[in-house]
Amino acid sequence: MLFRSKLMQRLFFALLIILSMIFTALYFYSVPVIKKKVFDIELTSSRIVLDSVFSLANKMYFDTEKLRSQALNSHKQQLQAVVELAESYLDTEYEKARNQGKTEQQARQQAFDTIRKLKYGSNDYIWISDYNSVILSHPDPRYHGQDVSERLSNDGEAAIPTMVKIALDQGQGFHQYQWFRLDAERQQDKVSFVKNYPQWGIVIGSGVYLDDLEGDIARIRKEAIQELREGLKEIRIASSGYLFIFDADTNMLVHPNPNIDGKNFLDLISPSTGNPIAKDLIQVADTGTELSYKWDRPDDPGNYIYDKLSLVRYLPGFDWYIGSSVYVDELRSSSELLAERILTIAIIALVIALILLLLFSQWVTRPIKQLAETAVKVTEGDLSAKSGIRSDDEMGLLARTFDDMVDRLRDNINNLDSKVEHRTQVLAEKNLELQDASRKMANAKQALALSEQRQRLILDALPAQIVFTDSDMNILFVNQRFADRVQRDKTAVINRPLHKMISPKIFSAISKQLDEAQPGEPSIVEYKDIRDNKELIFKRTLIPFCNADNSVNGILILAIDITAEKDALRHLNEAQRMNAVGQMAGGLAHDFNNLLTIILGNLYSAGDHYRHDDELTRYLDPAIRATRRGADITSRLLSFSRRQPLSPCLIDLETLMNETLQLLSNSLPDKIKIDFINSTDALSPFADPGRLEDALVNLAFNARDAMPDGGELRFSACNLEVDSLLVMDEQVNPGNYIQISISDTGCGFSTLAQEQAFEPFFTTKTGGAGSGLGLSMVYGFVKQSKGYISIENELSQGATIRLLLPARSEAAVIPELVEAETDHPQQASGKLVLLVEDDHDVRAIIRQQLIDMEFDVIDTHSADEAVRLIPLLPELYALVSDIMLPGELNGIQLADWLKPQDSQCRIVLISGYSYQQSEGTPIDPAYTLLNKPFAAAELKQAISRATRVL
Repeated sequence: MLFRSKLMQRLFFALLIILSMIFTALYFYSVPVIKKKVFDIELTSSRIVLDSVFSLANKMYFDTEKLRSQALNSHKQQLQAVVELAESYLDTEYEKARNQGKTEQQARQQAFDTIRKLKYGSNDYIWISDYNSVILSHPDPRYHGQDVSERLSNDGEAAIPTMVKIALDQGQGFHQYQWFRLDAERQQDKVSFVKNYPQWGIVIGSGVYLDDLEGDIARIRKEAIQELREGLKEIRIASSGYLFIFDADTNMLVHPNPNIDGKNFLDLISPSTGNPIAKDLIQVADTGTELSYKWDRPDDPGNYIYDKLSLVRYLPGFDWYIGSSVYVDELRSSSELLAERILTIAIIALVIALILLLLFSQWVTRPIKQLAETAVKVTEGDLSAKSGIRSDDEMGLLARTFDDMVDRLRDNINNLDSKVEHRTQVLAEKNLELQDASRKMANAKQALALSEQRQRLILDALPAQIVFTDSDMNILFVNQRFADRVQRDKTAVINRPLHKMISPKIFSAISKQLDEAQPGEPSIVEYKDIRDNKELIFKRTLIPFCNADNSVNGILILAIDITAEKDALRHLNEAQRMNAVGQMAGGLAHDFNNLLTIILGNLYSAGDHYRHDDELTRYLDPAIRATRRGADITSRLLSFSRRQPLSPCLIDLETLMNETLQLLSNSLPDKIKIDFINSTDALSPFADPGRLEDALVNLAFNARDAMPDGGELRFSACNLEVDSLLVMDEQVNPGNYIQISISDTGCGFSTLAQEQAFEPFFTTKTGGAGSGLGLSMVYGFVKQSKGYISIENELSQGATIRLLLPARSEAAVIPELVEAETDHPQQASGKLVLLVEDDHDVRAIIRQQLIDMEFDVIDTHSADEAVRLIPLLPELYALVSDIMLPGELNGIQLADWLKPQDSQCRIVLISGYSYQQSEGTPIDPAYTLLNKPFAAAELKQAISRATRVL
C-alpha cells in the first residue's frame, strides 16, 4: 500500500543505490589494509611473547649469579666467625691454665687437640700452623705435625706458606687454592680464611670447598629449566605456534614435541636451505629478523611445504637460544576471518537499511493519522486529548497549534473550579503547619533528654575524675570515676559539701588551688598517689566558671592519670640523649680515624724504610698493633652511633640461632645450660644476619659474666603485632615485629647499670676487663635496623633483654640485583691518580703511598676544586676521594659526577665513618669503599679491586 505513492518509490530506490555504492567502496578499500595490519599485529605479538620469556630467563640467570655471590660471602663470614671462635677458645684455655697452675705448653697442647677434633658444615675443620708452615693442628694425619712448606697443590702452589704470608703481611685475609678433602685422594678448589696471632706465634685458618657451593647452583639452574618448561606449555602463538629453548650444542632443552624435547636436533635439515635447521636458527639469533623456512604440520607429517617463521634470541649467561615458531597461514587466518566478518556485517547493515527505508514511509504518514484521531476525541468532548506529536517540522507546528487551542478552551472551563480548590488547600496547609510545630516541640524535648544522657555517658567514660561545684563548694555534678573513687553512688554525692566527700588530706592538698580558682584564675597541679602498691602521677586542673558579671559561680575539678605520659616522656628524653651521645661518638670516631690513618701510614712507612733495623722493628710492631686496636675501638663507636654498614635481608631465624648456639656451646662453660624456643610463623626478621649474630653472642657473653657459678641462658623468639601503645627504649611504632628475648639466671643489673647500660665505655667490670662497648654496639645495631630494645631486671634473680626487629614476609622483599666487574690493573707505573682529601696530613700519607706504588699523583683538598681540575687532566686512571669534604659537594657526589664523564676511571672512596651512605646519598655498588685507618697494601688492593664505572 505504501508504494502506491510515486514520490515514496523514487526516494526508496535512490537511497538503496547510494547505500549499496558506499558499502562496496568501503569494503574494497579497507579490507586489504586491515588484513595486513592484523598480520603484523599477530607477528608482533609473537615477538612480544618471545621477549617476555627471554627477559624471564635472563632474570633467572642473574638471580643464579647473585645467589652464588651471596652464598660465597655467607661462607666467608662463617669462616671468620669460626676462626674468631677458635681464638676465643684459646684465650679461655690459656686463662684456665694460668688459674690452675698449668704451663702454657700444656694449655696449648690441650687446646690444639680439642680444635683438631672440631668439625662443622660439610665436614669442614680448623687448622693451625706456625710461621714456618709446620702444621700444629689438623684432623688429617697426613698433615698433622708435618712441615708442608714444600708441599705443592695441583696448580704448583705451596698453599700453606702462601696463606701464612698473607696472615703475616695483612693480619688476616682470604685465599683460594686446591687441597684434599678429608680421607680423599683428589684435590678440589677451596677458599680459606687465615688470621695471624702474633701473641702466640701461630696462624689459624679454616676453609670451605667450592664444590659445596656449585652443587647448589647446579640444582637451582635445573629447577629454572623445569620452571620454564612448565611455563612454556601454557604459551601459544596463533593457534599452534609455540616457544622452544636449545643450547649452543644444539641440545633441545624445552620443546612441546616429545620427539625433539631433550634431544640433539643437529640432524634435522631445513628443506629451504639444505642446512641443519639448528645452524640456521643460530645464524639469525638476535638479528631482529625472522627465519623463514618450509616445514611439515602435525596433521601432515613429512610434507615440508608449509611456510613457517621463527625468531631467535641468544641468552649468553646460560648459553641458550630461545625461539618462537609459528605457521604463516595461521598468522593470516585472523585477517581472513576478520575480512569475512566485515563482509557479513556489510550485508546485515544493508538489510537493516532496507528495513529502515520501509519504516521511514510509515513515519511520514503516522503523524497525520494521529492528528485526525485527536480531532475526533475533542469533538466528542474529551478536552484532555493530545496529538502526541513532538517533531520540529511543519507537521509538528500544526500539531502544537492544535494542542494549544484545545488547552485554552480547557483552561477557561476549569478556571472557576481551580479558585475554589486553592482556598481549600490553603486552609489545609495551615492546619498541617500547626501539627508540625507541635511535633517538633516534642522532638526537641526528647533530643534534649538524649543529649543530657549522652553527655553523662561520655563524662563517665572519660579517664578522669570530674567534679563540678558551686561557689560554696557544694557538689552539683560528678562522673562515675569520682563516685567510684569515694566509693559512693552518684546520687548520694550530689548537693553535698566537697570537704565531706573526700578525705581531709586530699581536701587540704586541694585547698590552695581552690583559693586560686575563687578569684577566677585556673590552676593546674601535678601530684602523686599510691594505689594498689603502685605510685601513680595525676594532673589536677581547676577551671572557674563565671556568670554575666564575671563573678565565679562554679568550679570544675578534673583529675587525670598521666603516669603513662610521664613514662613515655622519660623514654623519649632517654632516646634523645642516647642519640646525641651516638652522634658525638660518631664524630669523635671520624676524627680519631683520621689521626689513626696518619699514625698507621707513618708507622708502615717507617717499617718499609727501616725493615732491616730489627731494633726499630721491635718498637714499631707494638705501635702498629696498638693503632689497629684503636681502629677496632672506633669501629665499635661507629656501631653504637649507627653508622656501620648493614646488609639487611630476610633472616632464617631457626638456622641462624642453631649456628649461634653451636658457636656458644663451645665457648661458654659447661655449667651454663643453653636453651632456644622458636615460636615465629611465616614472617621473618629483616636485618643484617651477621650483625644480629654478633649481638646475640655479645649478649650471651654478658650473661656468662653475670653467672660465674653457672646457670641457665634462654633464647626465645616470637611474632609481635604492635597496634596499641608499647614503650621500650622509646615508643614502638605500630607494625609487625619479631621479638627475640635473651634471659639468664644471673645477678641481674644494678639500678645504675640499668640506666647507663647502653652508653659507650660504661662497664661494671673491674681491672680493665671490659671495654664498655658491648651493649652499646647491640643498641646501635638495633636502632640502625629500625628496631627497639629493653631491659627487664630482677636484682639477684636474673635479667631479660628483649630485641624487637621489623618483620616481613618473603613476598614483600624484592631482591636487589648487584652486578660487579673486577678489572685488575696490570701496571701502575705512569698511570694518573687524583687524590681528594681535606686533611693535610692524611693527604700527605696517602699521596706517598700512591707514589710508592709508582702512580703519578695529583692531589686537592675539596671536591669543588676536583670538578674544575678533572677536565684539564689527561687520561685519569683512578680517583681516590674522602667522603666528608668541605664545599658544596662530598666524595659520593664527586664520584657520581665523574661516572658519566669518564667511564674507564676506577673510583675508591675512603672515610673515617664505616657506613655505606652519607646523609641519605646512596653509594653506587661500582665504587670501592675503604675505611680509615688502612695500610698501603689495603689501598693497593682497593684500587686493584675497584670496578671501572661502565
